[in-house]
Amino acid sequence: MSSILTNNSAMVALQTLNTINKSLLTVQDQISTGKAVGSARDNSAVWAISSVMKSDVEGFKGISESLSLGASTVAVGRQATETVTGLLTEIKSKIVSAQEENVDRSKIQTDIASLRDQITSVVNTAQFNGLNLLKGQDAVSVLSSLNRSSDGTVTSSSITVQRQNLETNAATFGAGASLDANATASAASITNAANTTTLTIAGTVAASDVATLNINGTDVTFTAANTSATDVATGLTAAINASGITGVTATSSAGVITLNNENAFTDLALSANGDNSMTTTLAASTVAQRAENVTFELDANVTINAGDSYRVSLGGNDYDYIAKGGDTFNDIASGLKSVVDAAGLVGVTTEVQTTGGGAARLAIDNSGGTGVSLAASGKAGGTVAGGLNALSSIDVSTSSGATSALSDIEGLIQTAIDASAEFGSVERRIDIQGDFVSTLSGALTSGIGALVDADMEAASARLQALQVQQQLGIQALSIANQAPQNILGLFR
Repeated sequence: MSSILTNNSAMVALQTLNTINKSLLTVQDQISTGKAVGSARDNSAVWAISSVMKSDVEGFKGISESLSLGASTVAVGRQATETVTGLLTEIKSKIVSAQEENVDRSKIQTDIASLRDQITSVVNTAQFNGLNLLKGQDAVSVLSSLNRSSDGTVTSSSITVQRQNLETNAATFGAGASLDANATASAASITNAANTTTLTIAGTVAASDVATLNINGTDVTFTAANTSATDVATGLTAAINASGITGVTATSSAGVITLNNENAFTDLALSANGDNSMTTTLAASTVAQRAENVTFELDANVTINAGDSYRVSLGGNDYDYIAKGGDTFNDIASGLKSVVDAAGLVGVTTEVQTTGGGAARLAIDNSGGTGVSLAASGKAGGTVAGGLNALSSIDVSTSSGATSALSDIEGLIQTAIDASAEFGSVERRIDIQGDFVSTLSGALTSGIGALVDADMEAASARLQALQVQQQLGIQALSIANQAPQNILGLFR
């Protein structure tokens, strides 16, 4: 049926032409922007994924800059430590020369002082953008990566660069807030007196009854020959003394055995048992070691800062340790042990221990006949000794000084070498991470392109096809629009 009111052919042709024009517009947009997915309207899922990846690529650009800055900072530190190593080697040659008797040691000492000043200058100027890795104690973190988990959570990772303190300053004890609460001495004096407890034999004793005392896992027994508890105590005492258990002796009186722990650093764990109606009663199940101790705070909320100063006073002499960055109380106990041991106090020995609760403690024993006073204290705000602090005390102007300096310089050279090796290792790691981040950024960029970039060959072919379809659509619409004109022929 033909109608001058409704032209179905024209409507179909118009819809087809509109569809072609929309497709043509899409292809033209792809060609002009180069993207198949330019907005969330084009493909929301792909656009969301690519946007996240783009943000990661931008983040990695910042990481690359951080790594470059870190690498430069570490490189300055490494070069400075290598320079210091060379200067220390020169000082060693001067010290070797000073070993001879027919040399002018005062002039050699002047040369050494000049080289020492140069080392100080190198250390002070070894900074990059205000950061000096040869001074101070706190570690430095270099941002190295962003890690995205499957649930979308993003965390950062860093490469830690430990400072290598090559300053020549000596340590200074703190004068700030009191830290006395963090170090507690068990007694005011250390003596060679054994710690004791008692074991009482009582009850009804029958012949052949056996009394047993367990000392740190070793059983000592005595079999009664009669009904006397006193005899059992006497016999068990003899058995204890004959057992050969290190540091343990015993005496008895009227059925009571006194157990002595003469071990400097070993506690005694005790248990006792008697047959039938015989009773064996220990006054304590543990006998402490002979040594007194300084116990350090276990509280996890206590923070140890660089410069926190702890002191153990023995016999009126002070022995100090200044905490470095990252130290634990176990490190502090070990540091104090080294200082006390180096003093060579007659009869005094030390051991670092851990309490049953996990706290660190420094045990100090005195095997001499005279008691030694003991005290512990602490102060904040001290100055940590520089890694080359021994350099300031080198003096070859005397024969003994020259001999001592030869021993000291070896340790100083090794300190500088270790610092160079540490920086070199970290610098290499930063370089590797920088290369990886660069490669990863390229891979992500390529992946984003695969998701959103337009295929220009396909788009070109599609454009030509759509242009032809557009022309045909226009022609079809033109033909359809002429249909009402044909109706006039019916009325001629």
